[in-house]
Amino acid sequence: MKDFYKEDLAYIHDIGFSDWAVKSAPGIIEIFTKNKITGGLVIDLGCGSGLSARELVKAGYRVLGIDISESMVNIARKRVPNAEFKIGSVFKTEIPNCNAVIGISECFNYLLARDNNNSELIKLFDRVYKALIPGGVFIFDIVEAGQIKNGESSQGFTEGKDWLVLVEKKEDLEKNILTRRIISFRKIGEYYRRDEEIHRQQLYRRKDIVRRFPDYSFDVKRIISSGDFVVLHSHATLKAVHRGNESKGFIITDTFRIENGRLAEHWDAIQPIDFFTRFLILVSGGTIANNNPTF
Repeated sequence: MKDFYKEDLAYIHDIGFSDWAVKSAPGIIEIFTKNKITGGLVIDLGCGSGLSARELVKAGYRVLGIDISESMVNIARKRVPNAEFKIGSVFKTEIPNCNAVIGISECFNYLLARDNNNSELIKLFDRVYKALIPGGVFIFDIVEAGQIKNGESSQGFTEGKDWLVLVEKKEDLEKNILTRRIISFRKIGEYYRRDEEIHRQQLYRRKDIVRRFPDYSFDVKRIISSGDFVVLHSHATLKAVHRGNESKGFIITDTFRIENGRLAEHWDAIQPIDFFTRFLILVSGGTIANNNPTF
């Protein structure tokens, strides 16, 4: 995808709109510390030009950054050579096992493809959940609806030493879509180069996202370690009233292989227990091998 943050807008965003990434980093690291995550791998979804990654590496974390903009990733690689960066959509790229995942600066709102919608966001959350080790942390932000009155638009501009950017914003409240038309001018030699991008964002409401996971529960029943392997035997339910009821929900077995003090591999097996969860697995494309519960 070459339509998001091309060379000139990536340059302008990096030097002119870096405040949020830089100023949010101490708070992110504080949350990690409170949750006893003082090292390990952090996945930076929508990493941009590597501003958050730089602060995380300084704090002792390993970082894998993922962003759809090749120009942004090129800046990030130069800024943080000790981190790893990949070009790709946050909705499609594989997320490896990790200690924490962050997704800031509205990266989950961007309509990167036609199939980018609510269900894709939920699938992404599920992939993040499966990638996080026990006790892992997921930090993200979103753009909410209601910034601009329906049918109206707002215009503004920001300028720097060798650049100028004009932004027009319109919000469709029926479809919950924010459209930004961004015109940039960047000085190249004696002249200014003009470019234009259209960014569309799916708008969400916090209460709607929270409502999708209001009652989810996850309880680790037992932890088994042998040599380089650690196994977690857990019970998850989709409703709060079912927590502790071993005839409801899912049985989850996570197996981790440790190598030189680091997580090397992870396997999981998920078994639905009751009729509803078995049906949910089947309609979502999964298979059920047997009827034998492991609790």
